[in-house]
Amino acid sequence: MKSIRVGQGLDIHPFDASKKCVLGGVTIPGNPGLKGHSDADALTHAICDALLGAMCEGDLGQHFADTDPAHKNQSSLYFLKQVMQLVQDQNWTISNIDSTVLTEAPMLKTHIPEMKKVLCPLLEISESQFSIKATRPEKLGALGRKEGLMALATVLIFQP
Repeated sequence: MKSIRVGQGLDIHPFDASKKCVLGGVTIPGNPGLKGHSDADALTHAICDALLGAMCEGDLGQHFADTDPAHKNQSSLYFLKQVMQLVQDQNWTISNIDSTVLTEAPMLKTHIPEMKKVLCPLLEISESQFSIKATRPEKLGALGRKEGLMALATVLIFQP
């Protein structure tokens, strides 16, 4: 029997008007960025955490401390590349990824195809193996007041 594992990741960040908005490796113009030590790409962070969790390798902060000056303003795609190296080193293959971004703004529908084009090659999966959804909190809570956003990701990995 093949070894199969599931991982989940969640990341949440407040908005920061002094930073550019990056989600899924894509810069979304006209919107405040996310506060964080790196570029704070919550979607990419959630995917990294889901992969690390599925491999029982801890979380993103254990691998890339937010106190390390080397990671200041670092692109989250760098973190994803490093996580994918662990995936390969341990002989895992991604079956699929399902992700959701919860935010009142920015509106993401038109940016999702570009996010897939950026992330799929790094994840070594096809676009048919990767779901990115966006939903609104309907003005409930801090996210509904446009104070930030949250991203969730679930991955299924296997060893052939």
